[in-house]
Amino acid sequence: MPTYTAPVKDMQFVIHEVLKASEQDIPGYDELDRDFTAAILDEAGKISSEVIAPLNVVGDQEGVTLENGVVRTPKGFKDAFDQLREGGWTGLDCDPEYGGQGMPYILATATGEMFSAANMAFMMYPGLTHGAYSAIHAHGSDEQKQTYLPKMVSCEWTGTMNLTEPHCGTDLGLMRTKAEPQDDGTYKITGQKIFISAGDHDMSDNVIHLVLAKIPGGPDGIKGVSLFIVPKFIVKDDNTPGERNSLSVGKIEEKMGIHGNATCVMNYDGATGYLLGEEHKGMRAMFTMMNEARMGVGMQGLSQAAVAYENALAYAKDRLQGRAITGAENPDGPADPLIVHPDIRRSLMDQKSFVEGARAFGMWGATLIDRAHRKGDKQAEGLISLMTPVIKGFFTDEGYDMTVLAQQVYGGHGYIEEWGMSQFTRDARIAMIYEGANGVQALDLVGRKLASDGGKPAMAFFEEIKTFIKENSDDEDLKAGFLDPLKTASKQLQEAAMFFMQNGMKNPNEALSGSYDFMHLFGHVCLGYMWARMAVASKAALAAGADDRDFYEAKIATGRYYMARRLPACAMHVARITSGADPVMALDAANF
Repeated sequence: MPTYTAPVKDMQFVIHEVLKASEQDIPGYDELDRDFTAAILDEAGKISSEVIAPLNVVGDQEGVTLENGVVRTPKGFKDAFDQLREGGWTGLDCDPEYGGQGMPYILATATGEMFSAANMAFMMYPGLTHGAYSAIHAHGSDEQKQTYLPKMVSCEWTGTMNLTEPHCGTDLGLMRTKAEPQDDGTYKITGQKIFISAGDHDMSDNVIHLVLAKIPGGPDGIKGVSLFIVPKFIVKDDNTPGERNSLSVGKIEEKMGIHGNATCVMNYDGATGYLLGEEHKGMRAMFTMMNEARMGVGMQGLSQAAVAYENALAYAKDRLQGRAITGAENPDGPADPLIVHPDIRRSLMDQKSFVEGARAFGMWGATLIDRAHRKGDKQAEGLISLMTPVIKGFFTDEGYDMTVLAQQVYGGHGYIEEWGMSQFTRDARIAMIYEGANGVQALDLVGRKLASDGGKPAMAFFEEIKTFIKENSDDEDLKAGFLDPLKTASKQLQEAAMFFMQNGMKNPNEALSGSYDFMHLFGHVCLGYMWARMAVASKAALAAGADDRDFYEAKIATGRYYMARRLPACAMHVARITSGADPVMALDAANF
């Protein structure tokens, strides 16, 4: 059975030596010294490995069940959920006014990666709750906040998001769920929603659904959508669950992965709902939750790659197969370990360089969120808005691919369920689809985010890389191995963006046909930037006489691998982009 050990040392390196968190001028970051973050990360790692991870296989094998209208979670889930709640982990970065601990988002990002790597399906229950909390916190009335948020911060009550219907997924303007106004100011919600993660379960006292629906007489399409709070149990005046609302679970979906999470069909039969935010402005409120969820899903892609790599690495060091081509490295044994073979090394280096690069990128993104929220920094807000579809799309595409590579290290055993590697691949697959399929993320990046605010966020990103390269150009070794490849990749990204600007207005298909490649091109440039920053930090540590030289030298070697073997994919992506729409759109539909 797979195991999980949290990468605390690597996270500490990113937080303190790469991002220099405690030196930043973000409110609350001055408290993030090494001892403080180590205490949090160590404890989160302990819970991840000892409490949550052992239930990953249990959840996969048992799944959830629907018994007489009641959803039952796998054995051990409720006890683990209680431990997570009692430790305050569900409210780590939530508002202290409602019982949260008010810590920076960067710590929630780090602990979230650990928890998700340990058990992705399990962590979706508090994860969806946090998103619903954020939507109510941003758009709810004072009364709604006081009613729901304290219980959601503690996860005594959990939350969901209800968007998709049987006939509409991405195109939410087609939804049919209705919200009929009542004389008392409430609404009667009627309709069916599908694919509702954590839609119902037995681990909390109430489930607070956020449901998109249309008020009759409103504008057509997406402009007529409103958002409603629809609790499983109506909340009484004393803030305890009262009578059951008119909603039910129609069925539990049978899925490829994340078996431990209850993916529900939800039926609303005149259920009592409460308007969240303004009428017909539901998407604005829901996007608060969706943008957070997209960041979280991106980190799910990373987390599955991380835990799969950890286990593949252990297997490659232990499994004896064949001899090294240059001579036996385990002469006293019948064969050498797998890790001596160059192709296994290539696979592991692909995985390691993605996981560690993406971890740094995700935490850098978290600092942008903290800077935007805690300091009101509009430039940071614009930059993380630009990066969100990249983190969601690139992390989950690459993360899935890395789980496949990890599975491949095991050979035939990787395909056998008792080794547990297939679960990481099966669980990771959904992250490419939900919260906006990755093709939609690419369209959002090119069609909306790239040109937002006159293109200022994109230009700020290019300028940041240019400044970084200039500041470190005196180091010839760094220049050759990191800065020059990063400079080339950045120019390729700018070339692709310019192609869209010059051709996309005349023919939008010229831009949209290259959007997926652009998302990956952008992702590679971001990881290249992170590896260059990690190389600078590692060289500084070595120059200062760091005790753990192996750690820093391994960082530099891994970064060199990424720049030499992975970053050149940028040239392929820009070539595809500049080939334009003709190769993509040439065939009539009938000729496919």
